[in-house]
Amino acid sequence: MTSPAAAKPAILSVDDDPGVSRAVVRDLRRRYGADYRILRAESGADALDALREMKLRGQPVAVLIADYRMPGMNGVEFLERAMDLHPYARRVLLTAYADTNAAIEAINVVDLDHYLLKPWDPPEEKLYPVVDALLEAWRGDDHKPVTETKVVGHRWSARCSEVREFLARNQLPYRWYQVDEPEGARLLTAANATEDQCPVIINPGGDVLIMPTDAQLAEGVGLNTDASSDFYDLIVIGGGPAGLGAAVYGASEGLRTVLVERTATGGQAGQSSRIENYLGFPDGLSGAQLADRARRQAVKFGAELITAREVVGLEACGSARVVKFADGGSVAAHSVLIATGVNYRHHPAPGVDDYTGRGVYYGSAMTEASDCADKDVYIVGGANSAGQAAVFLSRRARTVHILVRGESLEASMSHYLIQQIAQIPNIKVHTHTEVVSADGDDHLERIVLRDNATGTEEKVDAERLFLFIGAAPETDWLEGVVRRDDAGYVLAGPDLMVDGERPAGWELPRPPQHLETSVPGVFVAGDVRSESAKRVASAVGEGAMAVMLVHRWLAKQ
Repeated sequence: MTSPAAAKPAILSVDDDPGVSRAVVRDLRRRYGADYRILRAESGADALDALREMKLRGQPVAVLIADYRMPGMNGVEFLERAMDLHPYARRVLLTAYADTNAAIEAINVVDLDHYLLKPWDPPEEKLYPVVDALLEAWRGDDHKPVTETKVVGHRWSARCSEVREFLARNQLPYRWYQVDEPEGARLLTAANATEDQCPVIINPGGDVLIMPTDAQLAEGVGLNTDASSDFYDLIVIGGGPAGLGAAVYGASEGLRTVLVERTATGGQAGQSSRIENYLGFPDGLSGAQLADRARRQAVKFGAELITAREVVGLEACGSARVVKFADGGSVAAHSVLIATGVNYRHHPAPGVDDYTGRGVYYGSAMTEASDCADKDVYIVGGANSAGQAAVFLSRRARTVHILVRGESLEASMSHYLIQQIAQIPNIKVHTHTEVVSADGDDHLERIVLRDNATGTEEKVDAERLFLFIGAAPETDWLEGVVRRDDAGYVLAGPDLMVDGERPAGWELPRPPQHLETSVPGVFVAGDVRSESAKRVASAVGEGAMAVMLVHRWLAKQ
């Protein structure tokens, strides 16, 4: 089988007679070789393997020419199976005069476009006019090749939702196919996978990933998952605004910097649909845009980014600070910045866990916005992230309901957002209200709301519930190493001093620097720091300030 190039559509000839096969390809290349890849196979099985590969890579097939009399799999059987992979390809059967009746019968079986009698000499009269007409018809169909990553799965699968969100947040273009759609079924056939093995991911090179972990997915779509060195000047843990700010300033100032991110750069801010109070962007920008610009800026200056690696431990080994990963690996540096941010708190209402990823989403879930058209959407939370999501979703949804337990939005949301929300007629704010249960069949269909002012409950139809219910730092992995407050936020600088005394175990003659933790050379920035401002601009500023303090630390080593 010849190796297909990537750019041109293919014309594939299948014939078990090498002489006939070469003759077909010779004549086809003479006329069509400049614009099409002319491929040949000597058996139906080999040809199907090639068609599967082209399907996975998103490479178009224009015409299939198959000989009727082939051992193992005749031409009609081949074309019938090829239709499952490339339904738009035009189909031609090569027959001898004695097989014309079989060819005519095959027109109904495989929707045959034409049959050619052998020999076809001269090709200018008997071959080219037929192929010309077929190619003209093929070009008239809508069959643009899909070169992006393809994701095949079930509409209401939590894991499929996670995969799509992972790709979207990492700025990786992809195309989504449901298993009950014809093209989704064709891709599963090409991948030799079943519906029970979804999600199935097919990268642009045609490689198939079946039910991958995040690390396998990251590696399969080309993200960097391994450090190139064993030792750095600075390890940044977390790719939110604080971590990205530190990576940009650290690398730009000559520090060997590596940023480790568990899911995707941007953190919670990266999921914001619109940030309008960030300095220098009067028209606002999305969190994804901000994260992408910062990531590219960090890479431009030489920072190394590692994705889909979970940090589970930190250890001080002499002058080195060692960061340990969940898979048993580790990386070390002179200094470490903890910038892991916070995650949304778990919602305790019965049923919420059952439908997470199947109608219930923590954060804005960028991949779900397009499916909210003409639906009633419910948002729980009163902070800026909830308000930004409400404004964004209101452009498509029939109604957006914001549910808050307090008396108003003023206590937790910026004034500019409250004013915007008040001017949007299809956003409704429900105060003193909370979700007390959720239910449905294979996905969320209903929620029960309770008015805490009156005690009354109401069941409402809801296919989308977005949760923005406060934050938790998830810093248990620092237990016994770095001091934290009662809520788990990391203490730093003056907050470590008690009655003027330095923290227990602190052996340096100086007190901790402003963003330095209870472990010298380990710093903290952003939302994970105790008493932080919980704003994007302040997190970026702390990331930059941390780099200045890292320089001071390194100068004295």
